Amino acid sequence: MAGWMWLRCFFGPHLQRIHRSPDQSRPEGRAGRRGWTYQPKSLEKHTDSILGWASALWSLSYYSSPLLLCYLYRKGYICSSKLVPVSQYVGTVLVCLLGVACLRGWGRWKNSEYQQFISILEETRKTNTPSKKKKLGCYDFDFSHWPADFSWKEVSNLKLPSKAGVSLLKPEARLRGAADSVLNSVRTLPCHIISFLIAHSFGRRMLYPGSVYLLQKAMRPMLQQGQARLVEECEGQRNKLVACDGNEIDTMFVDRRRVGGMQGQTLVICCEGNAGFYEVGCMNTPLEGGYSVLGWNHPGFAGSTGVPFPQNEANAMDVVIQFAVHRLGFNLRDIMVYAWSIGGFTASWAVMSYPEIQAVVLDASFDDLLPLALKVMPDSWRPLVTHTVRQYMNLNNADQLCKYQGPVLLIRRTKDEIITTTGPEDIMSNRGNDLLLKLLQFRYPKVMTDDGVRAVRAWLGASNPLEEASVYSSYEVDDDWCTSVLQSYQSERGQFFPWSVGKRPQLDRKYMRNFETTHCTPLPYSEFATPWSL
Repeated sequence: MAGWMWLRCFFGPHLQRIHRSPDQSRPEGRAGRRGWTYQPKSLEKHTDSILGWASALWSLSYYSSPLLLCYLYRKGYICSSKLVPVSQYVGTVLVCLLGVACLRGWGRWKNSEYQQFISILEETRKTNTPSKKKKLGCYDFDFSHWPADFSWKEVSNLKLPSKAGVSLLKPEARLRGAADSVLNSVRTLPCHIISFLIAHSFGRRMLYPGSVYLLQKAMRPMLQQGQARLVEECEGQRNKLVACDGNEIDTMFVDRRRVGGMQGQTLVICCEGNAGFYEVGCMNTPLEGGYSVLGWNHPGFAGSTGVPFPQNEANAMDVVIQFAVHRLGFNLRDIMVYAWSIGGFTASWAVMSYPEIQAVVLDASFDDLLPLALKVMPDSWRPLVTHTVRQYMNLNNADQLCKYQGPVLLIRRTKDEIITTTGPEDIMSNRGNDLLLKLLQFRYPKVMTDDGVRAVRAWLGASNPLEEASVYSSYEVDDDWCTSVLQSYQSERGQFFPWSVGKRPQLDRKYMRNFETTHCTPLPYSEFATPWSL
């Protein structure tokens, strides 16, 4: 029995925090909800530190391996006479690390708190009942050991359009003859190979730096602090979802249906940025407003597995929505999607694929990744960058958003330095402008004539409220008249876009709000609003 317990401690996860005692049925008062950092005994502490440094060195050597191999090759170390003693050294180090891991298991076995935790984890793995899940939720530990709470397979009536997963909008293919197509494929084969290597090496990591292990390790104390706040102060529930591609998605749900009034009945699903995590990300904004909130981490971020390519991102978003509907019990019409920055891709995919969703709010988002990718790469790389983005990283937010018929709100950061193609001082280069223009041109094609586009661009050029008011007064805009025109059209023709309303209501302020700050400033709840609808 003791040997079996030691084995479980040896293979067990790293325990970081105890949110509350599992024997405490319900925390009483604010002080009762406070947890404490797990305190390992001296033996476990030191051995864990050694293994942590070994893991960090392995990650560093992995990322620097191309340069390291080139250096060793030039010095003549990659040969049989040199590799034999090196392999002996490596074997000795591995045996020593195994011994250190055994000592760590012994230290855990001697700790009563860890023994209690590992017993609860094993019981929950056998039968994942709500009562056992509640006890397991009292602990913060390596999420790879967390039992799955919901799988895409549970919704068996859904059929995938392809083996890769859910359906995505594809870029339009150019029509070519059969012979021309074969010759072109042969001619462009080197470009395809280089694009693949770029996308799967530094390209993906540049686009989603939050998936880099070293960055996650540096942010770990901050993420653990955010996790503790969500669980202990907001009574959040952590869940592991399994997407259709097998990736495990780390989520956090805060239920306000009993205490949040009308807003608590609405679920806000949050989609984070390319270096954002739900522990410290945009969940805080709707939480301040009393909404029920569901946050999730991109594939490859924190507890989520996989890599954040567009297909994997959409698969993850799909299982999050299925979990919200089939396990949490929300109707699609009671779900609002809120996204920041690159999260606009999954948010726009969600409302395109589930048009019954109540509304979508996109903060500091863009219309298309390609112009932003071309901005940071050399001009001579333009054909290669275009092919790589369209083939592997096609974040076509505007195309997806135009498929949605519901309420939309865009929030533009007037000092944004990330999604501008020239610089933060040039507000007209903000790609959020292009997102608004494409949406309005699709929904109101007869309004967005040359004069209409000119009027919208004049408003977009305003960088502060005084300039906005000046533009509105120059065009003599009457908001009440604009609303009455649209309501009249809706009652006569129906509500599906595009609308052929011919008069020129000013629609920019209905769909976009300005926020005078930079890209990474957290959005205060005062700037968060339900999108406009008739």
